[in-house]
Amino acid sequence: MRILVIHYSQTGQLTEVLKNFARPFLNTDHTIDHVRFYPDPNFPFPWSKSNFFEAMPDCVLSKGCAIETFNLKYDKYDLVIFGYQPWFLSPSIPTHGILNDAKFQSIIKNTPVITVVGARNMWINAHKEVSSRIEELGAIHIGNIPLIDRKPNLLSAVSIMHWMFKGTKEKKWGIFPKPGISDKDIGEAGEFGEVIKNHFENGEQNLQDSILSLGKIDLHWTIIFIEKKAKRLFKIWANIIVKKGTTPQKRKSWLLFFRFYLIFALFIVSPIILTLYAILVRPFVLKTERQEKRLILLIDAK
Repeated sequence: MRILVIHYSQTGQLTEVLKNFARPFLNTDHTIDHVRFYPDPNFPFPWSKSNFFEAMPDCVLSKGCAIETFNLKYDKYDLVIFGYQPWFLSPSIPTHGILNDAKFQSIIKNTPVITVVGARNMWINAHKEVSSRIEELGAIHIGNIPLIDRKPNLLSAVSIMHWMFKGTKEKKWGIFPKPGISDKDIGEAGEFGEVIKNHFENGEQNLQDSILSLGKIDLHWTIIFIEKKAKRLFKIWANIIVKKGTTPQKRKSWLLFFRFYLIFALFIVSPIILTLYAILVRPFVLKTERQEKRLILLIDAK
């Protein structure tokens, strides 16, 4: 079986994940083609704060970018493993770019595709968008594996900003948790690869059920709740910035307003709303919540 593992990774974290993910296929009859693609021009790392927030409108409004020419061993593959990241609750700009790339589109057409998401903790909206786009392009989306930072949301947010703006994956001030996907989860990514290998070699059915049976993927109700509300707000902000930011200075000002809004919403508003929801509403919608969660994890939610 010819397998293409293709991804973009700004920090190298997803590259490490996919390297471990593909381990079970090594020294077998399967052929692995690892491709790390790059946007043109590439995004800097570490980010400056201005560049980071500058990417928000294009990302949220599904605008892609040019992709550097990449080489493939074959014209067609039996399976494509596609790794990507969400930015601002949306597929990253390089993800949009590769999905618009004619070469990539021809490769995935009529081909089974498994997505591997490397995220802080919010991946649902990006997953829905990528899954729909993959199917539009004639591919067969058979599995989705999100790997996330499992630390509490606010601690994770502080840690990830430290990593993004400083460029070092370390504990901020020696106090906050280490940012990103844990070393344990990265090291054990090969267990997902083993499930996929067994699926194809043994003709098993329901790949996503087998993936979930490992017990390594969960979806907290707070993430579902936040993503529902925040995605709409991000789109409103993106459209305002594009519409009102008619000059570089105006755009800079509106992006600064968004930055202040995001910090206020994340650290002040969100905890209050979540607490009220948990007390006043959630006890009455648990059945609906479980059904929604199952649909998302089974990659059926659109």
